[in-house]
Amino acid sequence: MAFKGLHDADPLDPSVLLLQDRHRSHFVDTEQLQEVLRPRQQMRAFLSQWRMDPRIRPYVIHAGFYSIYHLGHIIIDWPLITCLVERWRPETHTFHVPVVEMTITLQDVAIILGLRIDGPAVTGTCMLDVAELCGELLGVTPPADALRGLTISIRWLCQQLSPLGPDADEVALEWRARGFILALRGSFLFPNKKGVHVHLCFLPLLRDLTQTSTYSWGGAVPTHTYRELCHASLDRRCSISGCITLIQLWSWERLHMG
Repeated sequence: MAFKGLHDADPLDPSVLLLQDRHRSHFVDTEQLQEVLRPRQQMRAFLSQWRMDPRIRPYVIHAGFYSIYHLGHIIIDWPLITCLVERWRPETHTFHVPVVEMTITLQDVAIILGLRIDGPAVTGTCMLDVAELCGELLGVTPPADALRGLTISIRWLCQQLSPLGPDADEVALEWRARGFILALRGSFLFPNKKGVHVHLCFLPLLRDLTQTSTYSWGGAVPTHTYRELCHASLDRRCSISGCITLIQLWSWERLHMG
């Protein structure tokens, strides 16, 4: 794909990329848009609200998500993320940089995040009995103000499940581990529009924590992130969701400057 110049993301042939008139780069070039994108990721807030109890660490490890927790909070370079979004093309799901087209691959996800990229696909259903499901797998039933449709407040999960008594049995430990993993997904891997709720469709996949790691979580993360990059690149959006840390770490590894 040929471009106008080193610092101009517009294509030479506008007929090739059909969404150019809605693309962020078009609005930047015409001085209709200058703001840096705003975040929707709440990893720092989650880690400050919920300190992992050492007793649930083995469950998180067996479920395949300890690498995400160990990665922790990384300060996001929002001008960098904004520049990458301006180079993202929803028509091809690639970053159009001056010399080549690039994208985040499954191999990148496996190496950077340590998530499995083979195995059964991560799928779910929206036909859920929230009270029954949460009671069975989390040991608590959320009130109406903690729910938004089929999503649950991450803050409420932290408040209800982070305290763990000294005499907790294995069932209670599994409840806490499921809540921790669910909140981790919602604040880091699959944040929603505001980054404060997580969808309960993931919860049934945590029923058997010994089988959770067999799913292709590494395949689901780039799919969700691609979608959020597409949304952010169009129609003068002012914020972005998805696994932003993955985008930044990928750029550090793949885009060599100087």
